[in-house]
Amino acid sequence: MAPAAQVLLRQMFGAAIAAAQPSVCVPPHLPRRPRGRTIVIGAGKASAAMAKTVEERVDWPISGLVVTRYGHAIPCERIEIVEAGHPVPDAAGEAAAWRTLDLVSGLSADDLVLCLISGGGSALLAAPLPGISLADKQAVNRALLASGATIGEINTVRRHLSAIKGGRLAAACHPAKVVSLLISDVPGDDVTTIASGPTSPDPTTTGESVAILRRYEIAAPLAALERLRSGEGESIKPGDPRLARVETHVIAAPQMALEAAAATARAAGLEAHILSDSIEGEARDVGKALAGIARQVARRGQPFRTPCALLSSGETTVTVRGRGRGGRNVEFLLSLAVALDGEAGVHALAGDTDGVDGTEEIAGAIIGPDILARAWSEGLRPAESLADNDGHGFFETLGCSIVTGPTMTNVNDFRAILIGLP
Repeated sequence: MAPAAQVLLRQMFGAAIAAAQPSVCVPPHLPRRPRGRTIVIGAGKASAAMAKTVEERVDWPISGLVVTRYGHAIPCERIEIVEAGHPVPDAAGEAAAWRTLDLVSGLSADDLVLCLISGGGSALLAAPLPGISLADKQAVNRALLASGATIGEINTVRRHLSAIKGGRLAAACHPAKVVSLLISDVPGDDVTTIASGPTSPDPTTTGESVAILRRYEIAAPLAALERLRSGEGESIKPGDPRLARVETHVIAAPQMALEAAAATARAAGLEAHILSDSIEGEARDVGKALAGIARQVARRGQPFRTPCALLSSGETTVTVRGRGRGGRNVEFLLSLAVALDGEAGVHALAGDTDGVDGTEEIAGAIIGPDILARAWSEGLRPAESLADNDGHGFFETLGCSIVTGPTMTNVNDFRAILIGLP
């Protein structure tokens, strides 16, 4: 791989992550001091860093609890930080969810609840509805993650099995004012989907949840299925008076990260084109599609002249058929590499901006035109690795993995393709 292309791709990824840091995006949206108490709550992979920024900027008394993924904690003095399981919820996340609901109970209209939400909050705040066990939620969650369902579909089901999502957390805060600061990791920045919308009204229904389980042939535990079929798990709907004092701000989003990366590419003398901030679909199919676009640019200068950078974000899915190590970014990149088949002058990087692609502590990977030749020389068979959903194993063997550690933010997947560089 050309060193210049590799360096630029990593610089672009770094710029994308830096643009969405809580220290940058939280301060402009902090509320004024209330007459009463200030309770800080939250969940997500970026929530501890968000809480730290709040502590540094708020000079009046505050207290609260924020739950983040194992390994993503940042010490705070006034806000308790709890670590829990992700992407499958665990007992620590369940306990934190119930404690959060206790913290916001019995508040007055003079009080303020500052809610800090980022991607990962769905799994980290796990409070099952009565009659549903944590094991039931874990089983549904695992099946949905492996099914190929979109994040919107997954979170629709999650909202209707939860005692805290789908607006229920905001309803529990009533009559206090609620200010929710959200770092978006979902296509379209839909506030009902970010962490399954704990402070947002939910227009979807239990009936839709049942339809999603049926669509993906998911055999949900009987207790969960009965709860959904009965309608007893219905979420908080738009117009509910308990949510009248909720103020929501999306403070960082995939588009911001893409624009920062584009600026970095332009500073290096390349034209930069943002294709979309909300691409969904099977990761391997997206890889094939973007390979076709990249070839057209490389060979014909259409629709863009070279040298250039093609940028995109969103949340693809992986229908797990093999026994490999995932995740969706490396699956996309391996599919892209196979489809490009060594196309000259094309280099690419794909990674999750939170530093975790799937369940691995690996953000993603990076490729150049020589990637397939290198793989064959190592005895790897790219198409077989793709069929086995083993992107991490493939790229790790070749030394192409990108490991960032916890980035303390999460604005979804990042994809960059450089075309026309030697």
